[in-house]
Amino acid sequence: MPGANDDDETLIDLQQELRSSHVQEVLERLDHELVGLVPVKTRIRETAALLLVDRLRKKLEIASETPTLHMSFTGNPGTGKTTVAQRMAEILHRLEYSRTGHLVSVTRDDLVGQYIGHTAPKTKEVIKKAMGGVLFIDEAYYLYRPENERDYGQESIEILLQVMENNREDLVVILAGYKDRMDVFFRSNPGIRSRVAHHIDFPDYTPDELFAIARLMLDELNYRFSAEAEDAFREYIRIRMTLPHFANARSIRNALDRARLRQANRLFAAAGALTKADLITIEAQEILASRVFIEGQRDLEGNAGAAGRASGAPD
Repeated sequence: MPGANDDDETLIDLQQELRSSHVQEVLERLDHELVGLVPVKTRIRETAALLLVDRLRKKLEIASETPTLHMSFTGNPGTGKTTVAQRMAEILHRLEYSRTGHLVSVTRDDLVGQYIGHTAPKTKEVIKKAMGGVLFIDEAYYLYRPENERDYGQESIEILLQVMENNREDLVVILAGYKDRMDVFFRSNPGIRSRVAHHIDFPDYTPDELFAIARLMLDELNYRFSAEAEDAFREYIRIRMTLPHFANARSIRNALDRARLRQANRLFAAAGALTKADLITIEAQEILASRVFIEGQRDLEGNAGAAGRASGAPD
């Protein structure tokens, strides 16, 4: 006669489940796409592991509640929050925790109306689009403006609270923004905090990581630095990190876009025969022409001045 605890001996192949879900492919893609961010990648792997084990438990009919999956991503601009949200949406879909795996990315303007009766339909329409996937709300703290008694953000928050609780098996909400402002937002809205189970902080990149990001971006575009341009860009990064409006990988991408424009202008002005090497190589002069070096020198001399900063982020 079989024993009462035979179910305890039932074997289930975790590696086979991992292969069939193709989650590992998403995690490897995340590793390839994003330089560094080891703490973030670790948390995403842990979450994927939790969901995989939960799926196995369901297959063996082990009773348990579906894990709460709403998240908070905090960090400075350009640290990969949106990219990680996209990969998280894929993981949820492949492990059958979401129907579609799509990501709907919004800000306050997409959710909050300008007059009475406008906010509820706007918020509900966004939620309808996001159902079955992930709703990513960037700079979520702008939904809450207590200093303005005529602001309608609180109405949007109340609708989100209901959906996060009542539809958590069909929608995952990720709230994102600067850490200090998100902390204030959660303190002011304890109902939101109680529904967010996963808080992930995105650290700023180091200079070496930013340079590796630049190399990766150039590779994807079929460009390369000359040896002299590499040295110039490392110096660019060092200075740019000290200036206002620095946005991590976003600033790096902007700098490379400007460098490509300068390279194209140089080749156009030369009007001669070009080799493949000419077309794909960024030279030092394309980097050193950035006004970042001028702004950095002004700061070094203590004469940055309001006029220099008023022009916005340097390229």
